[in-house]
Amino acid sequence: MLPVLGITLGDVCGVGPEIVIKALNHKEVYSLCQPVIIGDEMALKKAAQVLKTDIEIVPPLWVKETRLMPGIISLYPVSALTEADLRYGQPTKAVGKAAFDYIKTAVTLALKRKIDGIVTCPVNKAVINEAGISFTGHTELLAELTQTKRYAMLLAGEKLKVVLVTIHVALKEVPKLISQEKILDLIDLTTTFFQEKFGISPRLAVAALNPHAGENGLMGREEIEIIEPAIKAAKERGYDVEGPFPPVTIFYWAKEGNYDVVICMYHDQGLIPFKLLHFRDGVNVTMGLPIIRTSVDHGTAYDIAGKGLADESSLLAAIKMAAEMFKDEISVVKPVGVKNFMAYKDFMVGRDEYLFDSGYIENADLSKVF
Repeated sequence: MLPVLGITLGDVCGVGPEIVIKALNHKEVYSLCQPVIIGDEMALKKAAQVLKTDIEIVPPLWVKETRLMPGIISLYPVSALTEADLRYGQPTKAVGKAAFDYIKTAVTLALKRKIDGIVTCPVNKAVINEAGISFTGHTELLAELTQTKRYAMLLAGEKLKVVLVTIHVALKEVPKLISQEKILDLIDLTTTFFQEKFGISPRLAVAALNPHAGENGLMGREEIEIIEPAIKAAKERGYDVEGPFPPVTIFYWAKEGNYDVVICMYHDQGLIPFKLLHFRDGVNVTMGLPIIRTSVDHGTAYDIAGKGLADESSLLAAIKMAAEMFKDEISVVKPVGVKNFMAYKDFMVGRDEYLFDSGYIENADLSKVF
C-alpha cells in the first residue's frame, strides 16, 4: 500500500511551487506514494504557466479518490493568495503566514492520519516572523506542534549523513549548549531512528568542537570534559560510536564508508561538508517526531524563482526517503480492493489523539479534515 504524503508548498514566492510541479511530473513518484499538495491553488497555476505545463487540480484523496499521475495534482487548499501576493522574490506578510499555515495544517492532517507523512518545501524564516509569527525553523515548530521533547535534525544523502547537537543558534552560544547528556541522548535517538526506519544499527562518529579535537586541552577543554565522557558512556551502553574526531578529517572517512552518520556539534560544522557533497539531492529529516517528516535541503532561491530553472532533485529525494520510512504502515486512503476501510480508520488511533482532545494545537481548523 502506497503512503499518502502531504507536500507543503513553502514560500510560494520562492521555488516551492515550481519544484513541486516538476517533481510530480516524474512517473516514478506515483510508484512510491500518493502525493497531496498542501498549499495554494493560484500559486500552483502560476507556476504551471511559468513551466509551460498543463495541470488539473483535484480535491484531496480522502474527499475524492482519484488516480494520480503527471499533470493531475491533488490539492488541500489552505490559503487563497491574491495576484499581488504572488510576485516571485517579493514575499508579503500574507505569504509568510500562508507558509506557516501549510506546516501547521500538515501536522494536523498527519496526526489525524489523513496523511502518512510530510514533505516540506523551503520557507523564509524572516518573512514568517514579519507576519507576526515567532518562527525559528521547521524542525522546532514540528517538535512544538507534536509536543516532542527529544528530536534532532538529520541531513541525509547517499555519501554522507550528519546529525546536529545544536541547530539554529548563534555560534558563540554553542559551547554553552552542548553537554554530555545532549550528546548521549542524540547517540541514542540516532541509533533508535536508524534501527526503526532503515533496519540498521548505525556506525556513529562524533566530531570534535575545537580544531584538532582540542589538542589535549590546548585549544579548548570541551572534548575532555564533555564529548569524550559522553562517548565513553555510550559505548558502555552498547552503542557503536567513536570519536571525538577532528572535523577536518572525519567527514572524509564517513564519505568513504567507514561510518554511517557523523554527529556534529553545531549547524555549519555539519552543513558545510554535507552541502558540498549533496547540494542538489540532500534531504532534511526530523528524527524523534511521532510523524514522518522529510524536506528539501535548500532555500527559497528567490533569485531564480519564476524562471523555470529550479532543480527538483532534492524534493524527489525527500519524497523517496519519506516513502521508504513509511515502510509497511497502513495507509489512511482506501486502496483498491480493500473493503474494511473503517476497520483501518478505527485502528489509526493512539498517542497523538490527546494533542487534539486537549486543544493543544491552538485554533487548528479541522472542519475540512473529515
